[in-house]
Amino acid sequence: MSTVYDLVLSRGRVIDPESGLDAVRDVGIAGDTVREIGSDLAGTVTVDVSGLVVSPGFVDLHSHSQDVPGQRLQALDGVTTALELEAGAFPVEHAYRRAAGEGRPVNYGFSTSWAAARMHVLAGAPAVADLDQLLAHVGDPRWQAAAAPGDVDRIIGLLEADLAVGALGIGVLLGYAPGTDPAEYLAVAALAARHGVPTYTHARDLVEADPHVAVDGAEEIVRAAGETGAHMHYCHLNSTSGRHVDRVLALVEKVRREGSTVTTEAYPYGAGMTGIGAAFLAPELLHRRGLTPSSIGHLALGRRISDADELRRVREEDPGALAFVHQTDESDPAAFGVVQRALAFPDAAVASDAIAPLWPAGQRDPLRWPLPPQVATHPRTAGTFARTMRLLVRELGLLSLPEAVRRCTLVPARIVQEAAPAMRRKGRLQLGCDADVTVFDPETVSDRSTYTDTTRPSTGIRHVLVGGRFVVRDGVLDTGALPGRAVRGG
Repeated sequence: MSTVYDLVLSRGRVIDPESGLDAVRDVGIAGDTVREIGSDLAGTVTVDVSGLVVSPGFVDLHSHSQDVPGQRLQALDGVTTALELEAGAFPVEHAYRRAAGEGRPVNYGFSTSWAAARMHVLAGAPAVADLDQLLAHVGDPRWQAAAAPGDVDRIIGLLEADLAVGALGIGVLLGYAPGTDPAEYLAVAALAARHGVPTYTHARDLVEADPHVAVDGAEEIVRAAGETGAHMHYCHLNSTSGRHVDRVLALVEKVRREGSTVTTEAYPYGAGMTGIGAAFLAPELLHRRGLTPSSIGHLALGRRISDADELRRVREEDPGALAFVHQTDESDPAAFGVVQRALAFPDAAVASDAIAPLWPAGQRDPLRWPLPPQVATHPRTAGTFARTMRLLVRELGLLSLPEAVRRCTLVPARIVQEAAPAMRRKGRLQLGCDADVTVFDPETVSDRSTYTDTTRPSTGIRHVLVGGRFVVRDGVLDTGALPGRAVRGG
């Protein structure tokens, strides 16, 4: 007697990046688990996905979009697991408790936040695991400076306590605190090594940008890997390396050959986004990155900064205000080659650096859908993964379709799985794996969000299942679906 599954995805092009399967198959799902991949499977519900790709759900390592509206946009981009690992959260248990209480459309998880713990110890910032609070203190010079040995011990102690309750590693916004003693970073890496978890680092400036930097940002990351044995993950290497990306990639490749574990990620956009009070956006420092005040776009104002005086003023008034940093001309093939090379680098993960949508004051409605036109974010929140398929696969041919799927699924899952065994059941489409599945049309999948219309969902993402439940079906979001589960260290 044949088994009847709860759901069968029938006759799709099934791609499993770990086993190498790339063939027309049926996928049988029972509950929250993939139970069979074969032919002519029977299901209580059968969905014909002929002509479509059936892949593991996309795993985003670098998502600051940890609320329902932002995660809905990410689900419509094929994401089934969105992790906050670069900035992290402190105390991490607060972040997990909030997400569980509110519900999430996709799976979620957090590293512990070195920056937030440091702000708490050195600047008295509240310990509330809130990104808005972190951004509000990002321009405070007290946390940006070197810490006394006793304060470093306190910071390390707070991070260790978070690791003990399931943090997925240590997020380190080192580039935002340029006065940090390199010895403190090595201590953080040593802590990660002792616990067998990665650090996820926003690098310090490169020496080409700041000849007076305490240590070259890329050298610092690879040195920590070699000296401590820690797994060092290099966040958004494209945005922190800029035109020096080839030198940085060669350095990473060299230390990998020598046995160090250094992983990388990149996103397919030429502009970043951060709090406008970030140390590296001070008007007198912009030239180091080849920027001017007009390179900075204020999200809430809806325009670029006019001059250095305005930049100083808005940094003082609201240092946590979100701002675009237009650092690479996407219309210039030579300039945008920096981004392409970071994405094509062997085993680089695709990661969005998504930002939670910004609502006008007093208007936030976390369950409203569709989002009203006055809500804004970075277009990568809505479009990173579909843009990868469109740009890198169809238009540029830098990656094959199976390889692009691997960069969006298995590669990020493997980066986290030593810290979180649950990730061994994600990023794959095999028997016994979690039924986190993305079904898309390889010929039409595309981003639609732009820098002026920032919350347009991607197209071509046909179905998205999280834990066996449709969050997106026939391209339409189910606003009642909040099946996301916590991913914790173990």
